[in-house]
Amino acid sequence: MAKPVPKHIAIIMDGNGRWAEARGMRRVKGHEAGIDSVRAISEECARLGVGQLTLYAFSEENWRRPRLEIEFLMRMLKRFLVKERDTLMRNNMRFGAVGRLDRLPKDVRRELDKTIKLAEDNTGTLLSLALSYGGRAELVDAMKNLAERVQAGELQPDQINEAMISANLYQPDMPDPDLVIRTAGEMRLSNFLLWQISYAELYVTETLWPDFREEHLQAAIEDFTTRERRFGGLVDRPKSQSAAG
Repeated sequence: MAKPVPKHIAIIMDGNGRWAEARGMRRVKGHEAGIDSVRAISEECARLGVGQLTLYAFSEENWRRPRLEIEFLMRMLKRFLVKERDTLMRNNMRFGAVGRLDRLPKDVRRELDKTIKLAEDNTGTLLSLALSYGGRAELVDAMKNLAERVQAGELQPDQINEAMISANLYQPDMPDPDLVIRTAGEMRLSNFLLWQISYAELYVTETLWPDFREEHLQAAIEDFTTRERRFGGLVDRPKSQSAAG
């Protein structure tokens, strides 16, 4: 019997700079090399039938990087949005983005919207990029939306619950990730999908993102299938087993 595949995989793509520096290259070369990994992993998720793949592409904190690096990343993002349209259509993939998208340069936002529109009738894996994204910023924006509704008299404070908060996030219909993968060995979440990953399984690999390929994704999924997911509860066990400890 085929093993279950996570419905939603979220990836913190880390290690581009270190990959380039280890080869005596400029950091931006690592970002370029990482595009091949995005393509390979996206296509593999589509092949496996993963419902959604969310990639942490550019954080709110990344705006603090040197201006020239930011400009390069925005140009690279624009090229990616145009070039990968064929990949999306060939693999029946949908496309989306989460974050403070209004901070993106106008020409980048224009190509982003075009790509989302082009793939909207596809029915396969949703590839979602987290752009100008921060988990805390997302929660702040959600709270502002709810506060405005309270101020307008549309909502009472005691009516606010978890479902209502989820409905005010950047992508309200996003299923909570089942598996979060972080490359390059760092043991932190870096402000990524803080609300959504409450019960996600975490998988950290030493592999740098530009080297991450299908076999590494398969290893992460294989590990995922061995996890006992409890969602804060307890797993029922036979009485004899419970008594044994």
